[in-house]
Amino acid sequence: MNTISKETKLTLAYILIAFLFSVAVRMIWVYQFGEMEAFKFNGQFMISTNDGYYFAEGARDILSGIHQPNDLSPINGATSQLTAFFAKVLPFSFEAIIFYMPVFLSSLVVIPIILIARSIENLEMGLIAALLASIAHSYYNRTMVGYYDTDMLNIVLPMFLLWSIILAIKTNEKKYLLITALDILVYRWWYPQSYSLEFSFFGLILLYALIYDRKNLYNYKLLAIMMFAMLNVDGFIRFPIVLVAMYLFSQEKVQKYTYHLLALSVIAFFATGGFGPIWDLLKLYIFKDAVSMANEGLGLHFFSVMQTVREAGEIPFDVFAERISGHVGTFILAVGGFAYLAYRHKIMLFGLPLIGLGFLASVGGLRFTIYAVPVLAFGVAFLITEFARNMPTLRLKYLSMVAFTLIILYPNIEHVREYKVPTVFNADEVKILDTLKSKVSREDYILAWWDYGFPLRYYADVKTLIDGGKHSGDVNFPVSFMLTHPQDVAAKLARLDVEYTEKNFKPLEDIKDSNKTLFSNIEQMTKEYGLNDTNDFLASLATNIHMPEKTRDIYFYLPFRMLDIYPTVTAFSSLNLMNGAKEPAQLFYVSRRFSETPTTIELGNGVSFNKENLSVKIGKQSVPLKRFVRTFYDANMELQKSVQILDSSAQINMVYMSNYNLFLLLDEKSYNSLYIQLMVLEEYDASLFEKVVTNPHAKVYKLKI
Repeated sequence: MNTISKETKLTLAYILIAFLFSVAVRMIWVYQFGEMEAFKFNGQFMISTNDGYYFAEGARDILSGIHQPNDLSPINGATSQLTAFFAKVLPFSFEAIIFYMPVFLSSLVVIPIILIARSIENLEMGLIAALLASIAHSYYNRTMVGYYDTDMLNIVLPMFLLWSIILAIKTNEKKYLLITALDILVYRWWYPQSYSLEFSFFGLILLYALIYDRKNLYNYKLLAIMMFAMLNVDGFIRFPIVLVAMYLFSQEKVQKYTYHLLALSVIAFFATGGFGPIWDLLKLYIFKDAVSMANEGLGLHFFSVMQTVREAGEIPFDVFAERISGHVGTFILAVGGFAYLAYRHKIMLFGLPLIGLGFLASVGGLRFTIYAVPVLAFGVAFLITEFARNMPTLRLKYLSMVAFTLIILYPNIEHVREYKVPTVFNADEVKILDTLKSKVSREDYILAWWDYGFPLRYYADVKTLIDGGKHSGDVNFPVSFMLTHPQDVAAKLARLDVEYTEKNFKPLEDIKDSNKTLFSNIEQMTKEYGLNDTNDFLASLATNIHMPEKTRDIYFYLPFRMLDIYPTVTAFSSLNLMNGAKEPAQLFYVSRRFSETPTTIELGNGVSFNKENLSVKIGKQSVPLKRFVRTFYDANMELQKSVQILDSSAQINMVYMSNYNLFLLLDEKSYNSLYIQLMVLEEYDASLFEKVVTNPHAKVYKLKI
């Protein structure tokens, strides 16, 4: 009877310790906000990432069996499918499952970390690295409780891939050929954007084989089966191909054809367009432009969304270092330690693709730092174990390891304690959507900025024009235009954009209009209204143009929180689409921290309101106000307002939103925008809009035309 070895028992114990530690640290947030009812809906905590509602929508539709064409619900997505499976087999509510899934799945990263350490006979290094990596800033931020997103396995799976590659190279055992290929298949199923990392591993193994182990056929078998697993075809096709390749490699008479099979796999990879997705990701995050231009049709220019996404922007070194290791000092030690570790155990160089992808954060944005976390954790952990190994007694050895481990963990645990991220929506916002759900059809549209698209689809169960996955410049432009322009033109463009979106879902052969294009709705509208300049088309919206037949209802969701991103929203439509020229920035200033003197209200940043002559001073310039508006909610939570006309020739307005304790300073264009008129002032054109449901957090209006 085989008995479990002492090393295996220790490995399992370390995995259990690290896993429980990772879970326990993530539960700090629950302890901190356990009594926060505003973060709960139907008695359960809500999630804390917008994108999570996309996968939740897919899982919900899988479980309900209700799904209609063109609703963009990801019922075929891995995250949604795995969630639906858990919801079927586990005795917990759906909301609890999506809230806690990141805690348990992301903590699985400790397993490959400790297994890799075992492969180089340093289990203590693995335990320390697992403890650090599991809660390091970047990894914690994107896998904390409620952060329901693909990141909960996006590092776990490549770390398992790294482990299988290391074991394959070290042992040359056939089973690791299959394990490596299966790792790739599962990783691609979970995260289709895994191409780049898989390709990097492939390139590094090829380099290793050509330089250090050229005559070893096993290396080329590994490369071939990896490439077959990486083909740009459906996983149900790649899986049998991998099995066939594995069978062939097990046949002695096929050994002489190993190079041929490798060549075949490379040809098949490029023939199936395997490099295309890699190049697309590089263009998206590395070679990003502020304005994108269509190469066909009218050659329209659109504002690039990547310029507004914080996680895709450049970050300073200290933030970069802290996100990877928790502290700049720990990061420096980690880099030096990894170099020393790789010198002592060259097999660890196969972790370089993860480090390289993590270092792309310096140009591609902070989201990439997560990839470098586990591999660099090995570096500082190796230094700690090497230092401890030289202690004169066993007691000092373990005391030193414990002490230094606590030192590197402390700033990360402090970060967890201070990182008090709220839920995406609060309970009052969700109540509005829950009420709206009973009033709408699944075929209706609710229009809002893309940040809110996924949550709107999940809670109200309606369609959206833009969301966290559909937010390129051409689709953002019309919605930005609607929100930041007067009600009449916004209403017409809303109807047009929705009807054109629906029309374009139809197969080309079903559309008889010869002007049908595949470029953008706004270009199609321009052409079909007999124009060749989008500026002329947008100007025509102010006239009595012919409108398409109404096929469904449209609602506007206008949240108070959009005040903070209003200038960003305007950027997408403050652009001449024909030549890319940007319009002058609108005046839109929000002051929440202000102080009052006998004669002025100091609004911050050199802006002040003179109470005596009712003017505003911006820097050194004093300018008159056109209006001073005060809004407040009465006892019945109905919005009331007082409007003072101060100087009808002036171009600047001030709004004091008393219940929110903030001042708005805005020009005429912003003041007359749909968002300000309907959300802030509730001054809506009754011939165009109908108020549906409102509270101080958000307001919903139905379009009448």
